[in-house]
Amino acid sequence: MNVIIVGCSRLGARIAYELDRRGNTVTVIDVDPTSFRRLPETFGGETIVGTGIDEDVLLSARIDRCDLFVSATNGDNRNIMAAQLAHTTFEVKQVVCRIYDPVRAEAYRKLGITTICPTVEMANLALKAADLEPIVKN
Repeated sequence: MNVIIVGCSRLGARIAYELDRRGNTVTVIDVDPTSFRRLPETFGGETIVGTGIDEDVLLSARIDRCDLFVSATNGDNRNIMAAQLAHTTFEVKQVVCRIYDPVRAEAYRKLGITTICPTVEMANLALKAADLEPIVKN
């Protein structure tokens, strides 16, 4: 599977490591070259310095052959823009986007982008730990 991950945050680096370790072709894009230090020395994928909302950068990452696109920067706006570009312009079949804002996460989910909202996930885990029903549905 060909994977592009935008954002070498702790989350992006962990996903990149796991997918690479499992034999996938992984490319990580980040604007800060020092962020690639989060990747282990054994990482066999490619790293590209650039922004995930630049079409030329995405083309250099071979988005035309991308099976999975993960937007995992620390900013909702960047993640949304990168995910929309991958989903709409490049028609990547599987796009996953981290969005902290629950309202935005739901709106983009309705547009066909798989969204992960840590805010909702953590709230539900806390409620579950207290043996309570989740009040926020995903």
